Amino acid sequence: MKGFFPINKFKEVTTPFYYYDTSILQKTIDTIKGIVAKHPNYHVHYAIKANANSKVLAYISKAGLGADCVSGGEIQAALNAGFPVDKIVFAGVGKSDEEIKLGLEHGIFCFNVESEEELEVINQLAKEKDVIAHIAFRINPNVRAHTHANITTGLSENKFGINMEDMERIIARALAMGNIALEGLHFHIGSQILIMDDFAALCNRINELQDKLNITLKHINVGGGLGIDYDNPNEHLIPDFESYFETFHSHLKLREGQTLHFELGRSIVGQCGSLISKVLYVKQGSSKKFAILDAGMTDLIRPALYQAHHSIENLTSDEAEEEYDVVGPICESSDVFDKAVTLNKVKRGDYFALRSAGAYGEIMASGYNCRPLPKGYLDTEF
Repeated sequence: MKGFFPINKFKEVTTPFYYYDTSILQKTIDTIKGIVAKHPNYHVHYAIKANANSKVLAYISKAGLGADCVSGGEIQAALNAGFPVDKIVFAGVGKSDEEIKLGLEHGIFCFNVESEEELEVINQLAKEKDVIAHIAFRINPNVRAHTHANITTGLSENKFGINMEDMERIIARALAMGNIALEGLHFHIGSQILIMDDFAALCNRINELQDKLNITLKHINVGGGLGIDYDNPNEHLIPDFESYFETFHSHLKLREGQTLHFELGRSIVGQCGSLISKVLYVKQGSSKKFAILDAGMTDLIRPALYQAHHSIENLTSDEAEEEYDVVGPICESSDVFDKAVTLNKVKRGDYFALRSAGAYGEIMASGYNCRPLPKGYLDTEF
C-alpha cells in the first residue's frame, strides 16, 4: 500500500496528522448505495461519532446519506455539512434540554428515546415550542454481540435503551401524549461486529417484539455495528456489506409499508483513514527495539483503550525487516501502539502509517500532556 501514499508531499504538513483517501471512501459509499438501491425502503444514516472531520462529513453528505447524531454538537455538525434535517436521527442516553431543543427547532427526522423520563422531557419541551416531536424508542434487546466488552451496547446490563418488559407500557404512554408522534423502534447491539449471526439474533428479537405489539410503527432502526478488517486492510478495504444487508433482508420480518434504517459509522470511514507519524528515535532496550513516534495515545487512543490492533507500515524504508515495539511520546506506560511488530528497518525521520484509523481516531484525540490536536487532510489536499 506504500505507493498509495504521497510520501514526498507529507513533509509539507506537520506530523502527526490524519490522511483520508477519498477513493476508498467513495468506493465504500458506492458499494452501500448499490446494495441499498435494491431495497427502496432501506435508509442509511452515517454515524457521526465515528469521524466528524468537517471535510469528511461534507463528502458523505454530498453522497446522499443521512446522519446519526449522539449530541447537539453532532446535530450542528450535520447541519453545517449539509445533511438534510429529514435524514437526521438523534440518539443518546443523556440528551440535555438544550440538545433536545436544537433538534426540535430544526425538525429533525427522529429522536431515539432511551428512557421514560426522557420521553416526558421531550414532550414538555415540544409542548413549549408548540411542535410535534417525532420519536422512536430505543429498546435494549439483551442480545450479546461478539466484540470487545467496552463496545457492546445491547445487553440488559448496559446503560442503553428501554428494557423489553417496559416497552408496551411506555408505548401506551407515548401514544397518549399530545406533542409526541411515535414512529419507530430503535436497536443497537454494539460495534466492530463481524459475525452475522449476531445481527440475525437481533432480527429474531425484533420479530418477537413486533409480534407483541398491537400497532405497526412506521420504521425500524437496527443501528450499525458492522466491523472492518484491522489485520488485513489491503485485502479487505471494503467491509462485507453484502452479507450485512442480506442478513437483515433474510431474517427481519418487516410489516407492510415499514422502512428500515441503518446507522453505519466505522464501516463507512474506517478503512479510508490512516494516522501518519514520523519516527523521533529508535531506542535499543535490554531485549527489544523501540520505534518512538511523534504520535501517541492522544492522537489514536484505541490501542490503549480497547487493546485494539492497527496494521503499521514503514512508508520510507525497503531495508530488511526487524522487530520493534511501536510506542508514542506520552508519559503513560499504556502509550503503546503495538508490540513485536515486524517492520522494514526503522531510522529517525521515517514516516509510519497506522492503518484503518478513519473511525474513532481523529474524533477521539485529546490534548493530554498539552499536545496539539492532530489535523486531518483529504488526499485531494496534497
